[in-house]
Amino acid sequence: MVGHRFVEALRSRDAEGSWRVTILSEEADAAYDRVGLTGYTEHWDRAELALPGNDYAGDNDVVLHLGLAAREIDRAAKTVTAADGRVLDYDALVLATGSYAFVPPVPGHDLPQVHVYRTLDDLDAIREGARTARDSNTPVGVVIGGGLLGLEAANALRGFGLTTHVLEMSPHLMANQLDEAGGALLSRMIKGLGIEVHTAVATESIAPAQRHRPIRKSAVDDSVRVSLNDGSTIDAGLVIFAAGVRPRDELARAAGLEIAQRGGVLTDLSCVTSDPNIYAIGEVAAIEGRCYGLVAPGYTTAEVVADRLLGGEAEFPGADMSTKLKMLGVDVASFGDAQGHTPNCLEVVVNDPVKQTYAKLVLSDDAKTLLGGILVGDASAYGVLRPMVASELPGDPLALIAPVTDGDAPALGVGALPDIAQICSCNNVTKGDLKEAICGGCDDVASLKKCTLAGTSCGSCVPLLKQLLEAEGVEQSTALCEHFSQSRAELFEIISATEIRTFSGLIEKFGTGKGCDICKPTVASILASTSSDHVLDGEQASLQDSNDHFLANIQKNGSYSVVPRSPGGEITPEQLILIGEIARDFGLYTKITGGQRIDMFGARVDQLPEIWRRLVDGGMESGHAYGKSLRTVKSCVGSTWCRYGQQDSVNMAVEIEKRYRGLRAPHKIKMAVSGCARECAEAQSKDVGIIATEQGWNLYVCGNGGMSPRHAKLLAGDLDDETLVRYIDRFLMFYIRTADRLQRTAPWLEAMDGGLDHLRDVVCNDSLGLAAEFEAAMERHVAGYACEWKGVLDDPEKLSRFVSFVNAPDVADPTIEFTESKGRKVPIGMPTLRVQEKA
Repeated sequence: MVGHRFVEALRSRDAEGSWRVTILSEEADAAYDRVGLTGYTEHWDRAELALPGNDYAGDNDVVLHLGLAAREIDRAAKTVTAADGRVLDYDALVLATGSYAFVPPVPGHDLPQVHVYRTLDDLDAIREGARTARDSNTPVGVVIGGGLLGLEAANALRGFGLTTHVLEMSPHLMANQLDEAGGALLSRMIKGLGIEVHTAVATESIAPAQRHRPIRKSAVDDSVRVSLNDGSTIDAGLVIFAAGVRPRDELARAAGLEIAQRGGVLTDLSCVTSDPNIYAIGEVAAIEGRCYGLVAPGYTTAEVVADRLLGGEAEFPGADMSTKLKMLGVDVASFGDAQGHTPNCLEVVVNDPVKQTYAKLVLSDDAKTLLGGILVGDASAYGVLRPMVASELPGDPLALIAPVTDGDAPALGVGALPDIAQICSCNNVTKGDLKEAICGGCDDVASLKKCTLAGTSCGSCVPLLKQLLEAEGVEQSTALCEHFSQSRAELFEIISATEIRTFSGLIEKFGTGKGCDICKPTVASILASTSSDHVLDGEQASLQDSNDHFLANIQKNGSYSVVPRSPGGEITPEQLILIGEIARDFGLYTKITGGQRIDMFGARVDQLPEIWRRLVDGGMESGHAYGKSLRTVKSCVGSTWCRYGQQDSVNMAVEIEKRYRGLRAPHKIKMAVSGCARECAEAQSKDVGIIATEQGWNLYVCGNGGMSPRHAKLLAGDLDDETLVRYIDRFLMFYIRTADRLQRTAPWLEAMDGGLDHLRDVVCNDSLGLAAEFEAAMERHVAGYACEWKGVLDDPEKLSRFVSFVNAPDVADPTIEFTESKGRKVPIGMPTLRVQEKA
């Protein structure tokens, strides 16, 4: 990351092209976001973590070598020898070799079950190890190290379905960032998530466990026994060392450069090493003897060296070691002198074990200046407090961290900060820089990020950008389109509160013009969400997009696909035979979808009603594959068939799908039910995911696939059937009522003030007092549901729309043709319109 930042900084300032850059990268992947490494376990897509511009495409002055390490530096000849033997000359050499994962010399540390947590390749190896462990007699993972990386690793193992243990030598977790009280609260909260935490213990050895008779013939027993210095042992299928990092200074040592006492390449404040032609940046640089292990100071060193190479006099100004992150769903933040090392400092602490929050401010001896602080459980004040470090407080320090009661405004906002306050520590962006950008025309968060780079690294300052825009009087438009000044949520409230049931009536009273392809389908969706009227009734038919207009998905060749519902993936032999017969009779291509349904492709518009009639007569109904509505509820076989199943996932999936079928929403909704933690139904990638436990069900929400995959978040655990359904009712209605047009649940949650905590308060604690209203709305939907295909078949007026040509209803479209390709029916060409020039 830091090496990439250096190249970007140098190339952006070197307008004359005086420097040509050659990059040797030992990893096969171009620069990626190592800070977001744990996010890789949610989507397993390396491209998602790639840093923008990491291939330097079109820049002839940058040459990138991937998978090629540097082997030797010859300072006298000013050359670098690469691992493949080639020799490269240099005028200036920049060492950005970073760190490696430290593995203590514990007996057994080199066993194949033992891993480190540092690179993408490491995580791939951990995933494979976790699969083996999960399928063995010992589905247990052990993480050695309770710091930042250790807890991220524990979260990954938990996501893999392993029983997870965290071992930490210090008396509490995250000893470098938290004090004893904050660490103790963090331990309690993590234990509450089902992770075992062992503090004040050391690992003495790792050895192959004593083999015991497998539970089943195919089980693998490659477990190891982790022995601790308190005499206890843990048998595990996987062990991860996350015991810290060490600077990769071996190249510098071999070249005779001066090394700091505790490792790292010794530099001065200009990041120059003991050789004036060699610089060191990032985690390998020991600036005046100290290595900094965070990305923000690393970026600063990159900027310093870029400036120096172009004749500047920049020096390292010091580092902001503040951190804010969410560990296993728990907010944690630490900033400034969090441990209170300043002589005669004062501490103001609010510790609420009931709400599970801990907040501490470290103040100067006169209680006027903020020196640092710690936040656990609720880090919402971090964005404002961190920039105030070393500044005089604007008021009572206790008021800054005291819990906000209902109706009270927060004690402090971004408007109270001075212009010199650093809003984005990763990219050294001050409030003054942001105000200047706003004056220059930046009128939303996206343009501020692009102009100043604030919020483009860790992202913790993004909420402050929105607050600053509001504080500077920049109004953020929420208008749906040019015809409606209201947002989708506001239009939903208007339609719900009035008796308006037509688009024309709504636009006449609350909008302007005739509407467009943005507002028409949006209003159609709201009308469908607030009543059980058929989507093709009256004026509504003209509002629908092409798929909803024909209740089928239009394909690239102009034909349509038909997807009947099969709740929970369950289907009878008779229904299978029926689908096969229909596909044969109409010459359709069939495919089993990713959502456990059967799709039939290649139907003409005029064939749709007859296909639907045969399906409806056979007891099947529309699967709503065409609508912005509930698509599928995927399931494993659960306790009905599987020996690992803890609950009846099939029956739950069937009941859930029947309850929410036909529910119209701002975007499509996908669900899944897994019968145990092995997660065969992939519930944690769905908008609503349900995973069985021994006590009931865990409910996950707001996971999405697609272009920007998101892992679902745990909303509530160990729920009984009734509570589970009640929470899903509330969640879905809250989403339908408040989300923007075409906004899936994941970005909806990300944009929500208060995030998951607020959503949990609304759904589980009824903080808005709307739970009864949400549940009643869902009951109305359930009671009013009717199959949309059957609604067309029973209505001659609707049925008359399903012809290939309105003025020739008995003529089928002859331009759709099919050919055989590898045994499959494949459409050729598109429906064409020939225009002949008139003589």
